[in-house]
Amino acid sequence: MDEINRKILHELTRDGRISNLDLSDRVGLSPSACLRRVQELERRGVIKGYRAVLDPVRNGVGFIAYVTVGLNSHTKAAQEAFERAIAKAPEVRECHNITGAWEYLLRIEAADLAAYKSFHTDILGTVPQVSAITSYVVMASPKDERA
Repeated sequence: MDEINRKILHELTRDGRISNLDLSDRVGLSPSACLRRVQELERRGVIKGYRAVLDPVRNGVGFIAYVTVGLNSHTKAAQEAFERAIAKAPEVRECHNITGAWEYLLRIEAADLAAYKSFHTDILGTVPQVSAITSYVVMASPKDERA
């Protein structure tokens, strides 16, 4: 990974729809050389894909929370069963297996508090492996670089 590839990745992170011509200008390469490098980064899996960044409010999401989840059993089978159950829940936008006091950290997006309560009670609360749930409601996100 050289400095030019880092510049390419930086620019693509900022704007994944940038034209190859504009990208090549910003990183100081000819358009053909820039395109070859981008294609190589894609081929090697450094660039895994491109995404649209959605406005949560305009997409009907008025409530975001991070939720820690503790499991009642620390076996591989319990983790796999929990992960299968969570994969089916559209409110769960991210699921991370973490170290520390809890097994999982979830990012939940819901329309409002009532929709979150329904998810908390009817979905997460019914997963047999779950022994503890702690919710952290997002009030603002002054820096959010997820794409």
